This record gives sequence, structure tokens and C-alpha cells, in this order.
Amino acid sequence: MEFIAQVQSLTAIAIGIIIGLGALGACLGIAIMGSKFLESAARQPELVPMLQGRMFLLAGLIDAAFIIGLAVALFFAVSNPLIGAITSRL
Repeated sequence: MEFIAQVQSLTAIAIGIIIGLGALGACLGIAIMGSKFLESAARQPELVPMLQGRMFLLAGLIDAAFIIGLAVALFFAVSNPLIGAITSRL
């Protein structure tokens, strides 16, 4: 039983790392993309409508990676397959 508690605690730490690093990466990606968009809009204002559409598409793709990581983390939080594998062998 002590081993199961250890697996649960390490899973909680892993969930925090997955969510934290995913959020950090998404924030940095959107910040860099936004700064490049503003820089390109200042250089060529006539291209802003085209660039704006592409910027929103990229923002969605960047956020999609974070949301997939969040879904995996929530899967491990709600139904941990590692615990099931351990209890089936005991």
C-alpha cells in the first residue's frame, strides 16, 4: 500500500509539471508570435488583414498543444492507469 501512495504522489508532481510547463510554453509562444505580428504590422500596414488571420490560426494551434497536455494530465489525475497496473499484479 505504501508503494501505491508513492505512485500517487509522484503522479501529482508529474501533473503539476505537465500543466506548468505547458502553460509556460504556450504563454511564451503567444508572446513571441504577438510581438512578431506587431513588428510586421508596423513595417507593412497593408498586410495586416492577412497577417491577423494567420496570427489567430497560430494562436489556436499553440493553445491546442497546451490543451492536449492538460487533457493528458487530467486523465492521470482522474483515472490513473499506473495504479490499475500495480493493483492487478498484487
